[in-house]
Amino acid sequence: MWRRARQGEAECFGVLFDRHGEAVRAFCARRTGSSDAADDVVSIVFLEAWRRRGEVELVDGNALPWLYGIARRTMQHRWRTALRHRRALERLTPAPATPDHADEVAGRLDDERHLAQLRAALERLRPPDRDVLLLCVWQGLSYAEAAVALGVPVGTVRSRLSRARSRLGAGTEALNTPHVACPRTASAQRREMS
Repeated sequence: MWRRARQGEAECFGVLFDRHGEAVRAFCARRTGSSDAADDVVSIVFLEAWRRRGEVELVDGNALPWLYGIARRTMQHRWRTALRHRRALERLTPAPATPDHADEVAGRLDDERHLAQLRAALERLRPPDRDVLLLCVWQGLSYAEAAVALGVPVGTVRSRLSRARSRLGAGTEALNTPHVACPRTASAQRREMS
């Protein structure tokens, strides 16, 4: 199917999206902390994957590590762009203060609150360690698959994952709360069954 997709058959590439779109979206949502931003990144990831499909040979016939690599680079690019934008805005004269209507909002959804806890826990990690943790623990990649997605040796993946786990500690409640329905769960189950 990948060979046919590389030759330009859009239907075969659509199957690739059906199989892996939700897993890539879950990775992006966890990394960005926003479902809307994740949707934007997923669109860019699959557009870039379509554009580069002729250049890539898959490892063990699995496109998911390659897609995670595209997603990671896309988010890094977006963050650098946002940082430059923020710095440019800081140089401008501040706008007059407007009333904050956010205080009128009654409350947040439980999932949003939990996502904030997860982000806070993950922010304590260095970005390379955080990427390995997300790919191996939440996205279910093997060390070898994570190495492909990150473009590093397998030994580096192992050491980064060990370092991430030790820095977070076994008592990090935000990462051990079982009630959260992670977006990857359904897609991971479909992948395991296929």
